[in-house]
Amino acid sequence: MSDTESACPCGSGAAFNACCGRYIKLGAYPQRADLLMRSRYTAYTLNDIAYLTKTWDSATCPPLDEDELRQTQWLRLEILNHKPGHKKASVEFKAWFQTAQGETCLHENSLFRKIKNRWVYVEPLS
Repeated sequence: MSDTESACPCGSGAAFNACCGRYIKLGAYPQRADLLMRSRYTAYTLNDIAYLTKTWDSATCPPLDEDELRQTQWLRLEILNHKPGHKKASVEFKAWFQTAQGETCLHENSLFRKIKNRWVYVEPLS
């Protein structure tokens, strides 16, 4: 099985090109915030700074360090809740990753906003 036919890192069970690859590599835009969340997780697994920056609200996007991204091995993603909306949405998720310090779980409820008809990640909700 080629890399494009292998299972997508987001855990959907679909092949990469049929899932997050269509957004990251083929230029399509996710039509829902939960799909954007999955594709952003996959971009982290690929160390794809360009995609992460493109899908992050420019008002809240920090500088991203490729060396720092490479030090993290993303293990799995679990979407816990998705609250869709017309202009704003939220996605609660758990993402497990491995660093030199060991395995850790990031649990976040994220805010997404639709800007110019495209979903972008804004920030964690408090």
